[in-house]
Amino acid sequence: MDTISDTNKIDWVARARSLQDLIIASANETEAQGKVTSEVMEALHDVELFRMALPRSIGGGEAEPLTLMKTIEAIAEADASTAWCVGQGTGCTWGSGYISHEVCNDIFGPRDAVLAWGPPAKATAVPVDGGYRVTGEWRFGSGSRNATWLGGHSRVCDEGGNHLKGDDGKPLMRTMLFPKTSAEMIDVWQVMGLKGTGSDNYKVTDLFIPEEYTTWRDSQPDRVENGPLYNIPLLTSYGIMFSGLTLGVARTMLEDFKKLAETKTGGGMKTVLRENAVIQSQVAINEAKLCSSRAFLIEMIEEYWAAQCSGEPPSFDVRARLRLAITYSMNQAQEAANFVFQACGTNAIFEVNPFERRFRDIHTVLAQGQSHVSNYEPVGEVLMGLPPSGHRV
Repeated sequence: MDTISDTNKIDWVARARSLQDLIIASANETEAQGKVTSEVMEALHDVELFRMALPRSIGGGEAEPLTLMKTIEAIAEADASTAWCVGQGTGCTWGSGYISHEVCNDIFGPRDAVLAWGPPAKATAVPVDGGYRVTGEWRFGSGSRNATWLGGHSRVCDEGGNHLKGDDGKPLMRTMLFPKTSAEMIDVWQVMGLKGTGSDNYKVTDLFIPEEYTTWRDSQPDRVENGPLYNIPLLTSYGIMFSGLTLGVARTMLEDFKKLAETKTGGGMKTVLRENAVIQSQVAINEAKLCSSRAFLIEMIEEYWAAQCSGEPPSFDVRARLRLAITYSMNQAQEAANFVFQACGTNAIFEVNPFERRFRDIHTVLAQGQSHVSNYEPVGEVLMGLPPSGHRV
């Protein structure tokens, strides 16, 4: 196997595919435990998948975004929860481009290093000599049950709780990075899908965080890595990976249905499902949904990456069409999954079959903001020659 230092030679997708059988065999236990099994985590660390997006300067892979998308897609073909944890953990490593190498090595140096965090919360960080005193609780710490470090996106406030502003007049935010052992974990992850992600709450009280262990996503004053990968906004990187995740889940559902249709009859029919004209036409339509939306996604990731590598910021048009491809592919994948679930009949509702878990998982993924139909609004504005509202493109 190539070492991490040979980053240009590494086939990350092949590494992910080499673990598919193990991940599939462990999927029920991953869901039951509410976290990726220790055996799968060991295998993921063996092939260094949590290091794909770390900078080469500290021994990371610094993989291109299309590679990240396809790698997460390959893992999702086996299990959505495992793919979500790897995707989320990979997104968290984006912060490595905005902290010193010394801090990076402290956090990401150990073989089993995993950083987890959730969205910004009402946590407050009060500036003190040498750093901050932070108090707060965060949600959706995906992968936190297997994590070694946590991040807490926090408001920078004075002693009175007033939100401070920067020189640009915008409210100050910082991400506090601290060992998981410094936090109190709160088990809240009783959900319908992605159960294996263990996306718990976590909190700290009056915890001191040194200044060098803080950053803010996409903050240019903090930036230490010049590679084009770290030009990509963090939320965009998540969108690229999670769109691949939904396509991977839907692809496996459709392929498994094709196998089921070889032997299953339904609706009082004497023939098997694959000989039914309605089923045949719907399989074709949903194949087109997955293939066309995936092709559009790949095209836009490549165009967006080429713009990043050119040294010029991607245009509004390119950014909008990438956002369109992300949102559209996720929703097309859900439609394909819905078809499979309905066409499977009672086979889809039994836990002994994988359809019901994947159906629950993909609908849980689609509850996340990357797929929300409101993303189409700023895209439409750009396509109509207007400036986009908000920060979604």
